[in-house]
Amino acid sequence: MSVPKLGKKAFEQAAGFMRVSESDNPLDNTAVHPESYTAAQKLLKICDFAAEDLRAGQLQTLPARVAEKGECALAAELGIGVPTLRDMVTELLKPGRDPRDELPPPMLRSDLLDLSDLKPDMVLEGTVRNVVDFGAFIDIGVHQDGLVHISRICDRFLKHPSEALRVGDVVKVKVLEVDAKRKRISLTMRDI
Repeated sequence: MSVPKLGKKAFEQAAGFMRVSESDNPLDNTAVHPESYTAAQKLLKICDFAAEDLRAGQLQTLPARVAEKGECALAAELGIGVPTLRDMVTELLKPGRDPRDELPPPMLRSDLLDLSDLKPDMVLEGTVRNVVDFGAFIDIGVHQDGLVHISRICDRFLKHPSEALRVGDVVKVKVLEVDAKRKRISLTMRDI
């Protein structure tokens, strides 16, 4: 797939997060990474399914067929790990699924509706919406996620924020700074 102004490396990193619902390849509407398409196609074939079954949402018996063949044996045959096989089956069962829809909603304060309602030192509860190399984005209920920089997640050194946080975690944060003009909210999880 070619996307204008998106380089090869950026596409490679983003491909697992993108969904292309009108694509000729039904795998493009799943979180299966293009590097794993061969394994996914082989999985469908081994379990007696076709690409059209995926497009039509007719894979309800896929988990039973995988269990019948044995997860470990099937994963080895596909050249992938068992966790990857499980993730692949989940994605094939629900193409177009956004995993964030299954997360519990944050316990939001009803008096906070806008960036202008936020003040430094406010302590809030929010839900981790995204974990990136430089920190984590937290939904605190004001239509703009706040950023907790990696250095403000905890008191110990982290190589990556995923060592301490996962998408869906409910966390307490403190507002450090609000830049309404640039729509940026700086948060910390330390010293709360």
